[in-house]
Amino acid sequence: MPTTPATATHSSSNGTAEAIMLELVDENGNTIGTAEKLAAHQAPGQLHRAFSVFLFDEQGRLLLQRRALGKYHSPGVWSNTCCGHPYPGEAPFAAAARRTYEELGISPSLLAEAGTVRYNHPDPASGLVEQEFNHLFVGMAQEQPKPDPEEVVETAFVTAGELAERHALVPFSAWFMTVLDAARPAIRELTGPAAGW
Repeated sequence: MPTTPATATHSSSNGTAEAIMLELVDENGNTIGTAEKLAAHQAPGQLHRAFSVFLFDEQGRLLLQRRALGKYHSPGVWSNTCCGHPYPGEAPFAAAARRTYEELGISPSLLAEAGTVRYNHPDPASGLVEQEFNHLFVGMAQEQPKPDPEEVVETAFVTAGELAERHALVPFSAWFMTVLDAARPAIRELTGPAAGW
């Protein structure tokens, strides 16, 4: 497989591409080792640490992103505000804030932990597998996104009703409903009952 910005982006001091390493975990989320990013996603998948971010505006609308077409995994599909993997030893909270800024150009406010969820989602299109122990975060987006086109094709703020309509019509990431449903109690606490989440 050719090296792309998605599979190897770190540049070392001698100018060569450095493999992106993920933190492997056991079923309880305890670190047990590391693996290269692509290798961890190849079937049957290795259980690794991940995070998912859900940001809302003042009207209680969720910020969605459509993943860049150049992504090696789930390109061009809609998903939650931001998701990714902490570097080995990086706190999930710090990784979530860092990647939200890198992908969308915004710094989340009131970012709070919303639990964890463990899942195994194969991606039929690529043959890759999301075998993840996912840390969930909810917060506010109090500025307009400025997406990095290498990461994000477009963004949209949607109500709960608009999300249901969109989800029925266009492709979403395999993990989207799993992480959304797991985060709903924290989302309701943040947005209030009127927002309908």
